[in-house]
Amino acid sequence: MYHNQGSPVKSISSRDMEKFAHDSIVPDEQSTLEKKDQVAGMFNDIAGRYDMLNRILSGGIDIIWRKKALRELKSLRPAKILDVATGTADVAIMTNRLLQPQHITGVDISEGMLALGRKKVDDLNLGQVITLEYGDSEQLRFEDNSFDAITVAFGVRNFQNLLKGLQEMNRVLRPGGKLVVLEFSKPTGMGVKQFYELYMKYAAPAAGKLLSSNQEAYEYLNNSIQAFPEGEQFLQILRNAGFSKTYLKKLSFGICTIYCGSK
Repeated sequence: MYHNQGSPVKSISSRDMEKFAHDSIVPDEQSTLEKKDQVAGMFNDIAGRYDMLNRILSGGIDIIWRKKALRELKSLRPAKILDVATGTADVAIMTNRLLQPQHITGVDISEGMLALGRKKVDDLNLGQVITLEYGDSEQLRFEDNSFDAITVAFGVRNFQNLLKGLQEMNRVLRPGGKLVVLEFSKPTGMGVKQFYELYMKYAAPAAGKLLSSNQEAYEYLNNSIQAFPEGEQFLQILRNAGFSKTYLKKLSFGICTIYCGSK
């Protein structure tokens, strides 16, 4: 499914965009820590089983989603790519295989996830191509116009300030470069919607607790998906962050969505 930037969308003022519902969704409502600190701690806690949980909970379809998202960059042939919220480097490694850029930089706020990602990179002898480092999406250390393309897979929901994170990515993207965001969304089709809601509300947290002893992480997953500004609303946010030529493609009956924008 494709929507171009000409679709009618109600304009969002800069004041309205300062805060979104999902920005306030946190793993532990009793904690006094900021969202980004809670998210980092949560991923540190589940890092060792993160990849396995992804494969089990998605039935392996998350690999197909990532491949489809990266195909949106194929015609651009980017040489330097930034992977934000790189986690255990699944997207960075797949990017190297599918697009063969000169270099990929992955950033994440979870040192636990990065440690696993670095081991994967080393095991594949990709250290010269892929660099993984700690990085906050809202305060990227890179200079303006540093990258030809930027990818974010299942990470923008975890931003403490969505608009600020998107503006930072726009800043470090070169003119003519492209952002590709892969994110969960809510299906609307009859039957699929009901099954999905039951699965996310009960099955995913139960599986998370069984396999990782962290049910809260998967309750947070569902809560953040429910609150996330998806579809045309997210395209409008991309445009307000400075992106143009925005469009989206829904995958798997709308369970996941690819969002793209250019600078």
